[in-house]
Amino acid sequence: MTTDDTVTNTEQLEKQQSPKKKLKLKKVKDQVIVITGATSGIGLVTARMAAEKGAKVVAAARNEDALQELVDEVKKKGHEAIYVKADVGKEEDVNRIAETAISSFGRFDTWVNNAAVSVFGHAMDVTTEDMKRVFDTNFWGPVYGTRAAVKHFTSRGGPGALINVGSLFGDRGTVIQSTYASAKFALHGWTESIRMELEKEQVPVSVTLIHPGRIDTPYNEHARSYLDKQPAHYRSMIYPPEAAAEAILFAAEHPKRDMYIGSQAKAIAMLGALFPRLTDRLMEKIMYYSQHAERPSKPREKSALYHAGYGMHDRGTNKGWLRSRSYYAKTTKRPAVTAAVAVGLACVWAAVKRTK
Repeated sequence: MTTDDTVTNTEQLEKQQSPKKKLKLKKVKDQVIVITGATSGIGLVTARMAAEKGAKVVAAARNEDALQELVDEVKKKGHEAIYVKADVGKEEDVNRIAETAISSFGRFDTWVNNAAVSVFGHAMDVTTEDMKRVFDTNFWGPVYGTRAAVKHFTSRGGPGALINVGSLFGDRGTVIQSTYASAKFALHGWTESIRMELEKEQVPVSVTLIHPGRIDTPYNEHARSYLDKQPAHYRSMIYPPEAAAEAILFAAEHPKRDMYIGSQAKAIAMLGALFPRLTDRLMEKIMYYSQHAERPSKPREKSALYHAGYGMHDRGTNKGWLRSRSYYAKTTKRPAVTAAVAVGLACVWAAVKRTK
């Protein structure tokens, strides 16, 4: 072995053993942000919020009329935005989103894989064709988006953020939405795996998984239903889409591994991991009656599974305990503050115990 070989090997070893430098992401106001599923629910609120903060927005969805309306709305307020009509279940469409962002703005800094669709029905009733279509959107769409984003971030040599929107049902299975839960489980596994690979190779990409609880969006109205009654979040705690949008844009600026939208999402994940059989029983008891409203279900052909649904609605027709925000998501933005509060409460509790 030559001296040059020894030096090269030593440098490589030092690089492997050195701690990964914390990524420094741009402020949202200085970013170009790609958002899929941008014409409804979380995606729509995120696009509007990002534009208000000064970001250049690349909105992608299947509904071209809604996309045009969104871009016109954003531009009238003095912000920059473009749209790409795309079906994220098709890799060529996803690549076209990336190409359009680069040709229009020269780059993109954050890619948000948000587009999703669901099927409500008993597992043995749902056709395998419908199951595959859900996976096309909810799993393969984020896979295609991840590949396009990482390729761009790697080639340009600068840091970027990849944000995948998962679900509380990606941490814990459920009845009635078995296909949706399975696709989100797959997305969670993909996100963790690609994060580790990129980190091992020290690729400058921040990978965040968003874990929304039940969010008040039209997602249930867009779903294909095998039920007699209309899918809906019902008789449960429901969070506003703004809570998820805030978490997404926080992750665009600050590298975060996971962000849970609502203590509901975190509690179900923890309960399922610690007490799986108890959680089975609870889900069996709660999820049958809390996933539909007391009105007839829409015909299957009117769902958004195979074609674009109606756009420009950020809220759904859900009924329950509608929260105005997620305090849990807000506190996890500042873990040091959260830890300090926890320590303070523990000290107070200990002091109280001593006086008794």
